[in-house]
Amino acid sequence: MLLHLLLGGIAGWLAGQAMRGNGYGVIIDIILGLLGGWIGGYIGQKMGVHLGGKIGYLVTAFFGAVLLVWISRLIRRRV
Repeated sequence: MLLHLLLGGIAGWLAGQAMRGNGYGVIIDIILGLLGGWIGGYIGQKMGVHLGGKIGYLVTAFFGAVLLVWISRLIRRRV
């Protein structure tokens, strides 16, 4: 569990950096990374892609977090 928090936080932070602009802060980055891991894993499973291990989780969480950051910025612009 602690490893998932750490990897999720790193993935969320990396996603915030990759997407440019103002970040959401450490706590939100961790949440986005964790949620990104679940969403990225779900999407990867549906596409038939499975990345195992710690690096695979980090990559999956990163891409899921990027997707979440992109969606959240779209919503924030419209509100």
